[in-house]
Formats: sequence, structure tokens, C-alpha cells
Amino acid sequence: MIIPNKTLVIRFSSIGDVVLASPLLRVLHTRFPSSQIDFVVRKEYSELIRYNPNLNHTFAFDAHGGFQELHRLASTLRRKKYDLIIDIQNNLRSRYIRSISGAKEIVVINKRIFARTMLVRLKKNFYLDIVSVADRYIEPVRIYGIENDAQGLEIFIPDETMHKVSGKISSLKLHKRENVVGFCPSAKHATKRWPEERFIEAGIRLVRELKAKIILFGGKSDTVLCTTIANGINKKSEGECAIEYSGQFSLLETAAAMQFCDVIVTNDSGLMHIAAAMKKKLVAIFGSTVREFGFFPVGTENIVIERKGLYCRPCSHIGRSNCPEGHFRCMNEIQIDDVVGSIKAVDGGMKT
Repeated sequence: MIIPNKTLVIRFSSIGDVVLASPLLRVLHTRFPSSQIDFVVRKEYSELIRYNPNLNHTFAFDAHGGFQELHRLASTLRRKKYDLIIDIQNNLRSRYIRSISGAKEIVVINKRIFARTMLVRLKKNFYLDIVSVADRYIEPVRIYGIENDAQGLEIFIPDETMHKVSGKISSLKLHKRENVVGFCPSAKHATKRWPEERFIEAGIRLVRELKAKIILFGGKSDTVLCTTIANGINKKSEGECAIEYSGQFSLLETAAAMQFCDVIVTNDSGLMHIAAAMKKKLVAIFGSTVREFGFFPVGTENIVIERKGLYCRPCSHIGRSNCPEGHFRCMNEIQIDDVVGSIKAVDGGMKT
């Protein structure tokens, strides 16, 4: 085992995975404070890691460039002559970089593929325990005497980004005594999304019972969904109680805007992990996925709502475009009372 002077961490995607890597970077820097630590990530997620003080350099990979771009990146990294490569992606692209890197030592994540496959396909649970992906990322470097420090996830936001977002949110004239609830109603796959009509009804309840303001977050592709939910809430409320910012904020700006929320309600999505990194109270709604996969909220007050005991759950480790059984019970059986009650209960309840 070497004492690395130059270390490279590889995690190309996606939002949640990149944020979940932040504890690894922190404890790695603590263990080897004089070591150069670099990170490889896809270009569209690079802002999540770019300002991390535990890193020296971020390599933003443009996946649209195909193999030619990958080879160019791998050649650049080879010239850096890393002592240690930590591959927490472990796919074809990361293996290619490893194969020509010339690194003295390489450690790789254990994705628990056998246990995952058995749980999804045969509903046989071979997971010995439920371990966060943040901890799984640290497992390969335990041989260097590194352990998780239990400080949770991190996102570092430049002052100019905070000021920009603060100016925009200030136009909402939020009162410090108001309850502000963030809704993140989307997810990449449909079976990880609580139905939009349930979000609407939950929002109406929160406005009526808690005089809450609702802020909706999402990407450009979520504009129709977020607009529909905001309009549905406002139609049954007095005034503009729900505001949607889908597609208006970058990932870092979304993280900054979440600072103004008392509680965030989210599906099992990348924004859930961003909210956790901002140490926001969380109500997370899980449908087709389960805790065993490791993507549950880390390091913040949270309540996870899920329909346990379904014969068909989980049907995928990442989600599906539709319910393979046709009934979508994993989400349809999560009621509005479940979510509203959890919002009120999380970490001692909301302001009254």
C-alpha cells in the first residue's frame, strides 16, 4: 500500500451519485491532506463538484464526444501519472481509463450486483445490511485507514450564486414565520414519481392547514409537470401560494434556493440528495425502488415513505417507464395523509 501523492476519483454520473461522493472526498483529503485529489465527472454534473475545496482539479467529460473524447481524456489522465485511482463508477468508460492509466494502485467500488439482481428479479434479499452508497464509495479506501466521518453530504456554492438566487427568491416576499415547503415532483423514471394529482392535493392541504408557500423545483424537462402542479394548487388557494422554478435554476442554484425551504418533499431522485447535502428536512417518497440499493437520504432529518411488503417491489434498481404489473400500487397506495402527516412530523413539526 502506497501513500498517494496524486489521486484520481472517477464518477461520471448522475446527480445523486456525484453528490454522494462528497463524503469520500472529504475523508480522503483529511487522511492525505498534502495529496493532489482530482475528479472525473460528466460535464453536465461538474458544477456539483467544481467548487469542492477537497479537490484540486475537476475533469469535465463530454459524453457526446464518444470514444474519441474518452480516449483524449484517458490520454490526458495517463500523463498525470496518478499513484491511486478510485473508481466508484466501474463501467466500460471508467475501466478504459483505468486500463491505460498506468496508476500504481487502483481500487474499485463493490456494486453488490448479485444481491441487487436477486432482489429485483427473484425478490430474494441477499443484502446483509442496508448501506448508503456514500459508505459504499468509502469502502474501497478502508485499506488506507479511512472511514466515514458521519458528517453527511456536501455541496459548495459560490457567494455570487447565493446572492443571485437570494435576490430572485426575495421577490416572493417570504415571511420568516411562514412555512415554506419545497416540492421536487419529478424523477428520471416514471415508477419513481408520486402522481402529480397527489402533489396538487398535498399542496392544497398544506396551504389550508399550515398557510404554507410551495416552491417547485425541477429541470427544463419538468416544466409541464411543475407548472401543472403549481396551477392546480393555486386554483384552489387564495393568491399565488405555489411558485415553480423548473428549468430556471442550474443544479447549484437549485441547491441555493432550497435553503429557503423548511421541508423538502421529493421522490427518490437526484434532487433528494441535493436537499440532503443542504441539510434540509426531507420527506422522501419511494415507489419501485428500495433502501437496500443505498440511495436513501443521508445526514439530515428525514422520513422515507414507502409501501412495504408488495410482492412486485422492487421491479428495478433505477426505475421504469411504466409499472410492469399495471397497477402501480407502490405509489398509488401512498396517500396524501401519509405525506402531509410526515411533513408535519419531520423533526418536531412545522410552524403554526
